[in-house]
Amino acid sequence: MDIYASDEEKAEAIKQWWRENGRSVFIGVILGIAGIFGVRYWMNYQQVQDQQAALTYQQAIVSVSNQDDAAAEMSTEKLMQDNKNSAYSVFAALQMAEKASEAGEFDKSKDYLTWVIANATLSGHKALAKLRLAKVEFDHGQLDEALKQVTSNDAAAFDSLFAELEGDIKTAQGQAEEAHAAYQKALVGLNSGEPRQTLIEMKLDDVAAAHES
Repeated sequence: MDIYASDEEKAEAIKQWWRENGRSVFIGVILGIAGIFGVRYWMNYQQVQDQQAALTYQQAIVSVSNQDDAAAEMSTEKLMQDNKNSAYSVFAALQMAEKASEAGEFDKSKDYLTWVIANATLSGHKALAKLRLAKVEFDHGQLDEALKQVTSNDAAAFDSLFAELEGDIKTAQGQAEEAHAAYQKALVGLNSGEPRQTLIEMKLDDVAAAHES
């Protein structure tokens, strides 16, 4: 049995429901439409940003190839400022860090690598920057600073590389026993016959001989 006795009562019930709920329904529809257009806007915005970042990165690459250091630095700085969450900015900063290191510009190389560690969104990018920073610091005799980098790795794929460098640092510090342990750790996961395996085993033999003498 219909709970409403007449069409008039049905109409009145609908009006009453609309008075009570119409505003929230209207707002919900508007928000839904806004959400759809908002997502589309954001996707389009991101696409434009990625395209601009790719173009700026290409400019940096060309400048490096042409040995135009000023232009390469300008493009990289633009990426770091405008697209700091983009992989392009990370690649550009890593490239400039390597170039600075080769030129003997330790502080500049360190600044680029530190920026990558602070801004990269992928753990692999952070780990690569930490490894390179540790190597730069190691090469410049900053052993304690380098050790801090190699003992703070969060990317398992880099474990062997970090452990090997830790062994090098411990060797330089005269801590043969700890260096031996680090080199053993570096061998874990390596396939037999890999070039690095032979090198690490040679380092193991060296620290073992030093420890016995």
